[in-house]
Amino acid sequence: MKLILLGAPGAGKGTVAKELTKLDGSVQISTGDILRGAVQAGTDLGKQAEAFMKAGDLVPDDLIMGIMEQRLQEPDCEKGFLLDGFPRTIPQAEALGELLKKIDVDLDFAVEIDVPREVILDRLTTRRTCEDCGAIYNVKSMPTKVEGVCDKCGGKVVQRDDETEEAISNRLDVYQEKTAPLVGYYSNEEMLLTVSATSSEAVVNAIQERLNG
Repeated sequence: MKLILLGAPGAGKGTVAKELTKLDGSVQISTGDILRGAVQAGTDLGKQAEAFMKAGDLVPDDLIMGIMEQRLQEPDCEKGFLLDGFPRTIPQAEALGELLKKIDVDLDFAVEIDVPREVILDRLTTRRTCEDCGAIYNVKSMPTKVEGVCDKCGGKVVQRDDETEEAISNRLDVYQEKTAPLVGYYSNEEMLLTVSATSSEAVVNAIQERLNG
């Protein structure tokens, strides 16, 4: 399967991607991962991207597309790929369309995971992360056995700065402004599947139905 996963922060794109990769060996690709991979590999594009990242600037689209072109042609993408959090803007979507034509790859469709804002706020403001091993907990649905202590490594479990209610509201506003228009873009291209569900299982089932349809 070759899919784009769209949805606000906290909609569950990462969880859905992990479930989908188990089905057919597709690889999950996020912009952050490919940028970090290119930097670690020390490629020319990676070095250029690192300079922007160190300065705290956004990496320009043309650089991201160059790195994406290399990534999508790596052997593990032959089984399929799930683009998680990319593209983020209409220009990126247009550039991705040109890139896929160039490398002769057909996208199946884009999936919009539509989760109500209040559910996302509740999900993310109750999330806690271990500072040492990165394990994720939830004070409501999956708390640690001992409050503030990681079950796995004994590290300190905290609320991330970007997961306070104020920070999350801001991230959701940015998403609505910058990324939500992609839903309209892929809808116009007749390449959109919208799934309104809060369970990752329901989203995965809807995707499988569409792929098998």
